[in-house]
Amino acid sequence: MVHQYKNNGFNIVLDVNSGMVHVVDDLAYDIIEMYEEHETDEIIAVMLEKYSKPEYQKLINTEDYPDASTKDDLEILLEQIHEVLSHVTQMKKDGSLFTKDIYENYIQDFKKRSTVVKALCLHIAHDCNLACQYCFAGKGEYNGDKSLMSYEVGKAALDFLIANSGKRHNLEVDFFGGEPLMNFQVVKDLVKYGREQEKLHNKKFRFTLTTNGILLDDEVMEFANKEISNVVLSIDGRKDVNDRMRPSRNGKGSYDIIIPKYQKLAEQREQNNYYVRGTFTHNNLDFAEDVKHLADLGFKQISVEPVVAPDEEEYAITKEDIPYIFEQYDNLAKFMIERRKEGKDFNFFHYMIDLSGGPCVAKRLSGCGSGTEYMAVTPWGDLYPCHQFVGNTDFLLGNVYDGVKNYELQEEFKQSNVYSKDKCKTCFAKFYCSGGCAANSYNTHGTINDAYDIGCELQRKRVECAIMLKAAEAEE
Repeated sequence: MVHQYKNNGFNIVLDVNSGMVHVVDDLAYDIIEMYEEHETDEIIAVMLEKYSKPEYQKLINTEDYPDASTKDDLEILLEQIHEVLSHVTQMKKDGSLFTKDIYENYIQDFKKRSTVVKALCLHIAHDCNLACQYCFAGKGEYNGDKSLMSYEVGKAALDFLIANSGKRHNLEVDFFGGEPLMNFQVVKDLVKYGREQEKLHNKKFRFTLTTNGILLDDEVMEFANKEISNVVLSIDGRKDVNDRMRPSRNGKGSYDIIIPKYQKLAEQREQNNYYVRGTFTHNNLDFAEDVKHLADLGFKQISVEPVVAPDEEEYAITKEDIPYIFEQYDNLAKFMIERRKEGKDFNFFHYMIDLSGGPCVAKRLSGCGSGTEYMAVTPWGDLYPCHQFVGNTDFLLGNVYDGVKNYELQEEFKQSNVYSKDKCKTCFAKFYCSGGCAANSYNTHGTINDAYDIGCELQRKRVECAIMLKAAEAEE
């Protein structure tokens, strides 16, 4: 499978199954587009007709032909066409172009292996001091009663993780909410307990924290800089955008409270191991301006993601919004190139792509591991496939005391991968998005083995922009 597109002056050819990226000229781009479905003579005829026109004459590179003075333009063009055809044929033989998909049977065999739990999302607090309009967690309460996780429940969760992690050494725990800093003492106590257990069980915990920043203070920062590997700082961007969607319980905005705290923490962490994370909605489709605003404030690690909401919500993203959003992604990518040239570069989470390494093929095709390798824990100890399923008892897996009991549900999540989703099998982005979010699929289609269509459109565009940025970086 090959995916071709043009972006910001680059002609990009992605060989999907090998992961090879080729940046080519117009002639090669057009020949590759025809190569698999047309005979050589037909390709040559089409190229001669197109590139012999006056507007394409500039594409004839006579410098590569020492005896060009003895040949006319048509002869030189014909030589170029044959040369490109030869290169394309060789790349196909070498396995860098038009490679076949050999992974469907492989991933099925991979899924048969026994899995271990390697990460938990601890819902330290089902309560929040903000009232974000788009909150999937029902303003932090997950459409239930307010609740704070006790130390005993958290301790049992870490014990469950250790007991079910097999021989895996590195384990991850995210303190989540609601707002986890409303239960900060338990966060501290659980980190201390985790550090004690590391020595006893030959494990290493990587703790992360997601916060809205209202309760962020010097004590929290000192603790986070010592014990928390990554901190997610929630903010939507410009003041008016943020305060419209992320007000406090009394209706006042949160921007002025959190910005100086976030800037301080980012500097203390030397602009690493954190990111400011926002959500854009139908109300701020010009979200690239929010990313630029955050970059101008000095933040180097930025994520602004599309809201996922029911169609009836006034802030929900619609299909009609997609073309404009695409423009925003393109504008943002160009802005990042400019900033890099100025020595003021920053990372945008959705454009961070590794073309030479990254996760193994099995991980790329099977996704985040929700319901199997990764689970969410409620304040009272129930286990769910991930934080977005919490509160929907159809997805209750078990609890931290008795372990997983709903094996049928767990097996459904285990078998979910890009080949169990018809929309993903032929998608060029499948090695980069891993089939998308199971919760988004369920919330829009009633099954985890489908895909959230608007999300897919935006993800494909982000992959294209990310690859273009790599091409621009290589050119520089």
